[in-house]
Amino acid sequence: MSKLTQLKLENVTAFSSLDLSFSPGINVFIGANGSGKTHLLKILYTACSITVGEDKEKPFGLKLRNAFSPYEGRIGRLSSRLKKSVTTKVLVTRQGGQKLSAEFSNHTSKFEDVKTTGEATWKKERLESAYIPVKEMLAHAPGFLATAAKREIAFEEVYIDIIKRAFLPKLMGPIDKNRTRLLNALQKAIEGRVITKGEHFFLKSKQGDLEFTLLAEGMRKLALIWLLIQNGILLNGSILFWDEPEANLNPSLMGEVVEVILELQRMGVQVFLTTHNYVLLKEFDLRKKKTDQIQYVSLFRDESEGVTAKPTNSYLSIVPNVIAVTFADLYQRDMARALKGAKE
Repeated sequence: MSKLTQLKLENVTAFSSLDLSFSPGINVFIGANGSGKTHLLKILYTACSITVGEDKEKPFGLKLRNAFSPYEGRIGRLSSRLKKSVTTKVLVTRQGGQKLSAEFSNHTSKFEDVKTTGEATWKKERLESAYIPVKEMLAHAPGFLATAAKREIAFEEVYIDIIKRAFLPKLMGPIDKNRTRLLNALQKAIEGRVITKGEHFFLKSKQGDLEFTLLAEGMRKLALIWLLIQNGILLNGSILFWDEPEANLNPSLMGEVVEVILELQRMGVQVFLTTHNYVLLKEFDLRKKKTDQIQYVSLFRDESEGVTAKPTNSYLSIVPNVIAVTFADLYQRDMARALKGAKE
């Protein structure tokens, strides 16, 4: 399986123009709310998803629409709102130079009217992937898939997809040393292993079988990673999309999460993630080895109100770094208060 190498966008949501190359290792997107971080993950995930399983039967335009779930299903609502009439273009490239593109306008209503090129060739090679949304879903798994199959529900399809991937059984055959090491590290962090009973997920621990509804949401996310490694979704050549790994996670566990992500990258998993968290971002800087491949991408609005991306391989070169600036300001205010108190 190959990795994603480039994304070009024209007039897509917050992006008037974007041309971004990716690291084969870890790609970290930072930026203020509304800068399009999650949108990038969804677009890239969609391109991967249509190469595997039942999604292989779906056109790129349909999966793109379902990943975003725009009002009334009108895919044209994914177009930039900065102009009255625009042409929207998406171009994804992977190793080997294979390309997948989609084109539509802000007036396009139906996914059938999306013009795609390269789709048949693109689907010939699997791009195994998983998208972990901010909202943890395994606690809500019982009955969710059956409901989604019969009724219209206000959930983007990424939520349905991650539940389906979590339910996949364990891969046959022996588990290699790298996966075993990661699984053991995660079991230590969550203090158990994950089992299923029907459509319910449990953490099997010293306390017994704890249903996911009784677990902290941050722990459920670590348990999900354990499942995806065990069932073979996250293997060499696969791609992980993780939206805000820090959500509902105690800062004391950030280092362990970063170490897991680094180890996945060392195993050959390409990673795309978003974050607003200083601790998570700094842990990457402190824990990375010389051989680790990490690209930080700062997203910010330019003078035209479109979003611009600035990639760098160095934490110290992230510009602008809204996360570091905010925490530096907080530290300075705290020090100023302490000094003022000392004088009084």
